[in-house]
Amino acid sequence: MSDGSEEFRFAAPASADILIVEDEPKLAELLQKYLALAGYTSRHVARGDAALDAVRAQRPDLILLDIMLPGMDGWEICRQLRTFSDVPVLMLTARAEEDDRLRGLELGADDYIGKTPFSPREIVARVKSMLRRNALVQRSVQVGPAAQMAAPLVIDELRHQASVRGEPLNLTPLELRLLKTFAAAPGQVFSREQLLNHLHDDDRSVTDRAIDTHIKNLRRKLEPCFPGHNAIQAVYGVGYCFALPPD
Repeated sequence: MSDGSEEFRFAAPASADILIVEDEPKLAELLQKYLALAGYTSRHVARGDAALDAVRAQRPDLILLDIMLPGMDGWEICRQLRTFSDVPVLMLTARAEEDDRLRGLELGADDYIGKTPFSPREIVARVKSMLRRNALVQRSVQVGPAAQMAAPLVIDELRHQASVRGEPLNLTPLELRLLKTFAAAPGQVFSREQLLNHLHDDDRSVTDRAIDTHIKNLRRKLEPCFPGHNAIQAVYGVGYCFALPPD
């Protein structure tokens, strides 16, 4: 199979380390070749049950995660990964069913892309987009200790963390961007399209159900912090708005 890489070159950004979890050797080799052309370093593991140890041994900047893997599938990897890491995860799926893709998002994946047809250029473009957004969050101004003590909700963008009354929230990069969008305009009603535009800066086809899944995950993580209060409220026929409980 000719990949056409002799005719295609990326403008190389700052280096990043990508972990590829994929059991098809030729596909993994092709991904590594294209990532190298884009200026990224990459590592490859072929078994699902080796993925978590690879993350612990050397934290990657992003994970390309296949779903159907020997040893442990991508869904279980993602579920366990989110108990100790917020590294961005781009799931590679050969499954066309929307429910399968949404399952990955519910378990903590940040995005997904189909393997059929397989396009290494699109995957690298998606990697660039995710890393760029993550870098923008991390370059933001750090919130000082006094502000952390004064506000019930604090988003420390430099450290890529959020906390409520000093208790950290275990958010994925995408969930943090979603919370940042809401917190910047409390009470404002955002349509699903507006929220998707804040989360993704490329022209992909993303369904309303995808944003609903991310909202569901974020709500679940906020619920213990504000007992009896729904911080993210659905506005029928319009979208969602965010409000903290009164002091």
